[in-house]
Amino acid sequence: MSNLSNLLRQVEQKDPELADDIRDHIKALAARREFGLNFERHTPETVELPGRPIRKGDKVRFLAPRGENPMSVDQRLWRVVDIGRIDGGRVASLAREGRDGSDVETASRACDDLVVVAEFRDPIYPGLVSTGRVARGGEKPCHSVINAENFHALQTLLYTHEGKIDAIYIDPPYNSGSRDWKYNNDYVDGEDLYRHSKWLAFMDRRLRLAKRLLNPADSVLIVTIDEKEYLRLGLLLQQIFPESTVEMVTTVVNPRGRHRPGRFARSEEYIFFVMMGDAAVGQEEDPSFTGGTRVPWRTLRRSDAASARGTAKGGPSQFYPIYVTEAGTIEEIGDALAPDTPRDEAPQREGCTAVFPIRDSGLEMNWGLTAPALREINSNGFVRVGRHTPSKPQKWEISYLTSGKIADIEGGRAAVIGHEVGGAVIAEYVTDKLKTPTSTWVRPSHNAEVGGTLLLAALLPDRRFPFPKSLYAVEDALRLFIKDKPRATVLDFFAGSGTTAHAVMRLNRQHGGQRQAILVTNNEVSAGEQAELRARKLRPGDADWESLGICDYITKPRLHAAVMGTTPDGDPIEGDYKFTDGFPMAEGFEENVEFFTMTYEAPRRVAHNRSFEAVAPLLWLRAGAEGSRIDKAAEDFAVADTYGVLFDLDASQSFLRALADAESVRAAFIVTDDDRPFQMVCSELPPHVEPVRLYESYLTNFTINTGRE
Repeated sequence: MSNLSNLLRQVEQKDPELADDIRDHIKALAARREFGLNFERHTPETVELPGRPIRKGDKVRFLAPRGENPMSVDQRLWRVVDIGRIDGGRVASLAREGRDGSDVETASRACDDLVVVAEFRDPIYPGLVSTGRVARGGEKPCHSVINAENFHALQTLLYTHEGKIDAIYIDPPYNSGSRDWKYNNDYVDGEDLYRHSKWLAFMDRRLRLAKRLLNPADSVLIVTIDEKEYLRLGLLLQQIFPESTVEMVTTVVNPRGRHRPGRFARSEEYIFFVMMGDAAVGQEEDPSFTGGTRVPWRTLRRSDAASARGTAKGGPSQFYPIYVTEAGTIEEIGDALAPDTPRDEAPQREGCTAVFPIRDSGLEMNWGLTAPALREINSNGFVRVGRHTPSKPQKWEISYLTSGKIADIEGGRAAVIGHEVGGAVIAEYVTDKLKTPTSTWVRPSHNAEVGGTLLLAALLPDRRFPFPKSLYAVEDALRLFIKDKPRATVLDFFAGSGTTAHAVMRLNRQHGGQRQAILVTNNEVSAGEQAELRARKLRPGDADWESLGICDYITKPRLHAAVMGTTPDGDPIEGDYKFTDGFPMAEGFEENVEFFTMTYEAPRRVAHNRSFEAVAPLLWLRAGAEGSRIDKAAEDFAVADTYGVLFDLDASQSFLRALADAESVRAAFIVTDDDRPFQMVCSELPPHVEPVRLYESYLTNFTINTGRE
């Protein structure tokens, strides 16, 4: 490092700016981990905000002329110095700043040919505006769908849900090299030498915010991925969540395999489960043992070669005679023979056959239980005699119920419905049998074509979405962790077609409760569709362009269809849900969903306290997204079903009396810049009400993108 410092001093004398650039790179390199996953910490993404009005002070980028490729124009950022009018149109005066802050280049451009850009560490004042609702759930809480850039949405959700999320399920871009995601306003393709490190930088920033949203005491992060990034993702998760348990499941999503010339036909994907705090994998229904299924028996004779008589496994205590009568009943269970005692020297009982554990080849084996243990369960009818074959070395088959099956009977999960001639019980399961899932899932319900593509086609005929997840696969993964959490909150910030919210609705129907989903998705139009839209002289921000974005064209109508049971054309949805809970899709769900779009508020409006309407949905979300909402500022105070807002401290006593009469209120937002009166109001709040300070310049509470996150 000393040699580098000397060289830097020499460079600085000739080119100070170059020396500063080199120094920055050296600092970045020095900050890297010596071991573990190392990747290029690329400059964080800039985000374009099409449709957002151009304002003085904004950072903007040129839009390409209609019909042309967006990369055909200068991609540098400009600052809006002033806005005037020419021939009735708004025209922006632009400048670019040098390192010393002085303007080094100026330009002017029609505002219609500019797009606002949010750059990393530029303070942003977010808000939410409702764009619709579907309501069939009565008083149940709302699922929320937010159309936004997901990094900014995650930052905003820290205000409403930090440490409160029970499960996050995400299906991020797989970085296939086929232009399936953007970084800094440009698609990343297979020719990009930095595509893996860009993907890691992209994921790293979002996963660190996700960690803050998860409940550290008991929550789970579920991430799906394929073979192109699963190794890097696994290392990244280990680094971000070192205190958590990280496990990976292999799941078959395409049983036939995806054909790839000269390569293996890929049939599986991978699911990472990051379990925080006390989170643990739950049990699930065993499809082999549902209600009405007979409790299965196990053959008593051991089958593995390591359990042959005379081997260490089992020892000498598990080779003994079982005396079976001609009628096929157990008369007596004898004592173990000494290792060197031939079986024909065992005591004989008149009218009985001495049955030993012997393979058809004549190899002497061991029984699966010792004689005393077998006598004990035989007295309860948990041992039975099966087929009689006089020509075989072992004349009678002997079976028994394992300790797990006996526990099912004694615990009431299975019932004895009769007895066989020899006294062995006949038992059936009265409820579904539970089991711990394995780490390899080969399940028809997880077929992405059946549970994803075809199901989505039934909900949205004539609309297509690439590679939707199987609804039942998402449902199964979440069930393992939130089945016993009736008010769980589930977040998906790569929401795509909305499968996660659909799965949460199904879990609510199956297990009761009021679980909520929060989805974040953008309104991006696919690369292929963009070319067609540009040919029609359209560009982002135009109504016809935005109508084909993911959120407006797929996510919102999919969830509306799922709840109402009708297609966008109003026809009943054809087909039934399958597997865990089969019923007609046309029945819909008794659920509520509200749709929002994130807005980017002007600092001037924030400073003059005119932005309460923008933050009103955020207060409602923090209070549980349930019941009525306070959408406009009042002169004194307002109280909704689950929260209240005190706008004027002079009305504090009336506000406190109103809260005392409202048992369902969970939070009180107190508008003040003064700490002392805030504390005075807090001291008089009911114990079950959380006090939250709301500054008079409302959106300063929510300022994001400052680099502190």
